[in-house]
Formats: sequence, structure tokens, C-alpha cells
Amino acid sequence: MEIGNNLGALRQKRGLSAVELSKAAGVSRQTIYAMEAGTYVPNTVVAIRLARALQSTVEELFPLPEDTGGAETRDEKVTMLAGSGTPQPGQTVELCRVDKRLIATLPSMAPWYFPASDAVVTGGSAAKTGVRLFHADSNFEKRVLVAGCDPGISVLAKHVQAAGVELVLAHRNSSQSLELLREGCIHVAGTHLRDEVSGESNIPEIGRVFRKNAVAVISFAVWEEGIVTARGNPKSIRELADFARPDVAIVNRETGAGTRRLLDAGLKKLGIGSGQVRGYDRTAPGHLPAAWQVQSGMADCCIATRAAARVLGLDFISLVSERYDLAIRREHLDLPSIQTMLDTLSRSGFRRELEGLGGYDIRGAGERKL
Repeated sequence: MEIGNNLGALRQKRGLSAVELSKAAGVSRQTIYAMEAGTYVPNTVVAIRLARALQSTVEELFPLPEDTGGAETRDEKVTMLAGSGTPQPGQTVELCRVDKRLIATLPSMAPWYFPASDAVVTGGSAAKTGVRLFHADSNFEKRVLVAGCDPGISVLAKHVQAAGVELVLAHRNSSQSLELLREGCIHVAGTHLRDEVSGESNIPEIGRVFRKNAVAVISFAVWEEGIVTARGNPKSIRELADFARPDVAIVNRETGAGTRRLLDAGLKKLGIGSGQVRGYDRTAPGHLPAAWQVQSGMADCCIATRAAARVLGLDFISLVSERYDLAIRREHLDLPSIQTMLDTLSRSGFRRELEGLGGYDIRGAGERKL
């Protein structure tokens, strides 16, 4: 596959010399010239450094052929599968051609199927648990263990799998994910912890958890968080102050979740105590599970992402935009599987699909923040 090359044009546009750019990328001046001539293709780390130095993206520097043909989208007429419910604009569907008809079904938000698995537990303790592998020759070298709470990471997993790498996704909130990374139990921690003093996403919190230069921070996306209500907003909920109304019941997130911190900070500013909010102590383990409780009528509202509201056909009132980042131990950055994952963040196919879910700004995906 022939890769495009805009490195020379962007370097000149930014007014940088080859020497200046080589220092930023950690390579020689001759290597810069070789890359501009197309005789040398940089690895992922160098490509990211180049993109940062040129205030660009890896994809803009080295576009793939699929970018030259315009957006790969088209409109179709489909038949909704009976029992799927009434679809709302913006909701995602899965498609399958059955004979001459293209059938669409709304994805299930509940795990009605047996999950993918590799082994069965035979006994032992939590620290040392025995398992029996289903396949004795299983090799897990091309897997990356990712903990986080953004449902959009499943989109990245699908695109990474096409390159021969599998992401194993562990659903944990931001605080739990960073703790697991600190303990060396995972490769990647997804986090969206906003510092209320500076307004900065993730970097201050990571600085409190890890020693200096212990981890790299890569941007995944900027997303919107806000109030999710039932379709049509029957309770006329407009702001956090409405959470204190006696006719409004919420579902909250567990301690340590970024959305719970957002709610607590907002209530504190309004002078509203947690005891004044119906449902404050009832929690759901994730954005989609919380939004699902609103859809099912078990709660009137929750704090979650726009994408979670959209996929379930719910209403959304934006409160804040913040960055969701991927924290990676620096010693893992050069692993081929990690490099493949980081490469995928700049691919147009992945970006187009994630952006299509709504509420995601992916222009900075793959940028190094720390």
C-alpha cells in the first residue's frame, strides 16, 4: 500500500528547518530528508513526534490511499427487524443482507449472549486463580489489555483487530483504571478526570498517581458529558439544579467515576447536598448502563456522554466537553501491538466511525499530551 507524504510541505509551511524537526522527532537530519523523499517510512513513535512538532496529525502527514477518494459513506433503504423498536435519528444499527433485503437491527445494550472467553476457572484465590485453557496452544502476545469506561473504545478494538492485534477490554472507571496501570496489571488506562481548579483533563490527576515521566498520555477524543433524559424530556429537566426537585429521580455513577466527580462538583457549586437528590446512592457501572436505566424508566436522568444518549435514542443536555485520554507506561510504548493501536488512532476509517456515533471530536486523536 502506497502511503502519501506531506511532511516536506508541512515543515516548510510551519517554518521549521530539517535540523529543528529532526531534534523534535529524535532522528537525524538525513532521516528527515529521506522521509520527505519517500524513501524511509517512520515508525509510530517518530510519526507522532513529527505530528506534534508540526501541530498536525499522523494521518495528515502520511495519508493513506483511502483518503483520496472522498468519504466512504452512502445512504441505503433498509428494513428494520421486527421487535427492534422504533429507531430514532442518530441511533446506530447493525446490518445484514438477507436474500435481496438489507435488514437493520438495533444493537442490544444488555449482554444476552455468552461473552468471548479463553478459559474456565478451576479454583484458587483472587490473587492466584487456576484456569483451564480451552486451547492449549493459545498465544496472547498480540493482545493489549485496556481498562476504561468509554464505550467508544470498542470501535478502536474493531479496527485494531483488522491489523492482527486484539484489545481485551476491562470496564473500569477512570480512577480504577489508573490504579490498575500503577500496579502494572494493564497496558492502557482510559481516563477522563477533570481537575476542577485548572480545568485540565487527566494530566493533573496522572501527576498525582504516577512519578514524573512514568507514563505517556495519548489523546483518544474530546467528548461531551451532560444530562441524559428520557426521549422528549417529559420531566422538563434543564440543568443540574433540577436534580434536587422531589419529582426527579437520578441514577448515579460509582465513586471514582469521572461523571460522578462532575455531578458532585456541580452540586457543590449550587449548594445542593447529596441527600437532596433522589437516587444519588443508586449507581450504574458505566455510561451505557446509566443511560439504559433512564431508557427503561428506572430513573428520570443521569450524567453520561452524548454518544450514550444518542445510541439509546435519549435526549441530551450538554454540560461540559472534556478529553478522554489513554495512559500508557513508557516502557510499553515500543511494543508492536501498542504501536499498531496508536497507528489506528490516525486512520480515517476509525475516525469516521467514532465521529459518526455523535459527541466525539476526534481531530486530536493520537496526539501525545504527556
